[in-house]
Amino acid sequence: MDILSEALGSMRTGRPRSVRTHGRAPWGLRLSPVAGAGFHVVLYGTCWLVPEGDAPGLRPIALSPGDVVFLRDGRGHVLADSPSTPPQEAQPPEFRPGAPLGTVTIGADGPRTSLLCGHYHLDQGRPHPLVRQLPEIIHLSTRHGRHSELCAAVQLLGSELENPRIGSAGIVPALIDSLLLYILRAWIEEQPPTEARGWAAALSDSAVAPALAAVHEDPAAPWTVESLAGRAGLSRAAFARRFTALVGEPPMAYLTRWRMTTAARLLRESDAPLTTVAARSGYGSEYAFAKAFKREYGQAPGGYRRDVRAV
Repeated sequence: MDILSEALGSMRTGRPRSVRTHGRAPWGLRLSPVAGAGFHVVLYGTCWLVPEGDAPGLRPIALSPGDVVFLRDGRGHVLADSPSTPPQEAQPPEFRPGAPLGTVTIGADGPRTSLLCGHYHLDQGRPHPLVRQLPEIIHLSTRHGRHSELCAAVQLLGSELENPRIGSAGIVPALIDSLLLYILRAWIEEQPPTEARGWAAALSDSAVAPALAAVHEDPAAPWTVESLAGRAGLSRAAFARRFTALVGEPPMAYLTRWRMTTAARLLRESDAPLTTVAARSGYGSEYAFAKAFKREYGQAPGGYRRDVRAV
């Protein structure tokens, strides 16, 4: 069971939105906060990302060709050729026939920078703890042989955007969709084994990872702390301590979370009857399921389904 894909899939509420941005120095572009997670890929040239707000530890970041930035909460920020360049407000993109994405062009006649900018629609109302534990801003470099798969995805995107051909309209969105997994995989694998904490450690932990995989693969199974500890080869108490320390909540709390996440996804994406949704989420009766779902989401399953489909 691919826990990373499952966790992100449970939060996605739509296709990513993106635009090609061309800047010629001096240039500066202010990007408002978005509901989801933002990202930037530097395809050509250099620039700076300047976070807005007063969060501690967030400083201007110098970006070079092949760099990728992921903004966990869609924080507002500025992109510019220099941190001192006054920014302009973002303008609607222009669309050219045959181009897979719209473009924004800004600046004067100095050195050129080209970026792919966009955001992923992620449900931040109930973020998966894997995403919640990520740094607010992730900056990854693909130079000097680092993160070869992410580097390959960036190079493919750059090629398709620089020279659109037959099939680019389908290839580019698919690459952008996959980019999120490449970014998070690269960040997780970048954490030193001796220093990894939280989910970065849980996904490779010999005891916790098998238990997480079991819960994700079959959330309807009658799991107990004892049965999950048995899969991990630990005592009940030792397993519970280790799981809670890495995942951030006790095993049964996470099981309930994932069952509710599974149910919400089924309600959004399928026409399965509530009895079926209840059974696939680990509840023996529709009444017990509805009660648990309302406790988590603040409304009955049927009302939730109607509301999300009306958007």
